[in-house]
Amino acid sequence: MDRPGFTASLVVACLIRVPSEVVKQRAQVSASSGTFHIFSNILYTEGVQGLYRGYKSTVLREIPFSLVQFPLWESLKALWSWRQDHVVDCWQSAVCGAFAGGFAAAVTTPLDVAKTRIMLAKAGSSTASGNVLSALQGVWRTHGLSGLFAGVFPRMAAISLGGFIFLGAYEQTRSLLLEVGRERP
Repeated sequence: MDRPGFTASLVVACLIRVPSEVVKQRAQVSASSGTFHIFSNILYTEGVQGLYRGYKSTVLREIPFSLVQFPLWESLKALWSWRQDHVVDCWQSAVCGAFAGGFAAAVTTPLDVAKTRIMLAKAGSSTASGNVLSALQGVWRTHGLSGLFAGVFPRMAAISLGGFIFLGAYEQTRSLLLEVGRERP
């Protein structure tokens, strides 16, 4: 894994992911407003920077998540391959992806909680400033360990399913492309 290139790709992907996440989360807590109204309101009251509130915390969540998920996925595939004495099938790779994604989701949940608090904080509040450590300390003070891991099981379930589908499809596509490459001179 090319760490600088991989990290750069996460940083760039968050340029698109964060505004959509901010609008989505605000729509979830304010179901009476439409998506376009929420988007316009953010731009009007907070400017473009309002759409990027939580950018730093999202990047700070994505990097450790990926640094756990992908090496764990590769290690699980290698272990399974070794145990059965041949390379894992695509469905086995998908199962490894589900476990790796679920584990990475669990250990990075406190960072996800901080990101969500920052994105949903009232404009101008100290939490809205984006300080991840301050957000984590605030959650710890008011809700303790259970607050830091709020939503851990739905997060693990969703990301496990995503890991199963995404990494399984990746492995299937990779296998097909390698096979096509071998058939051509």
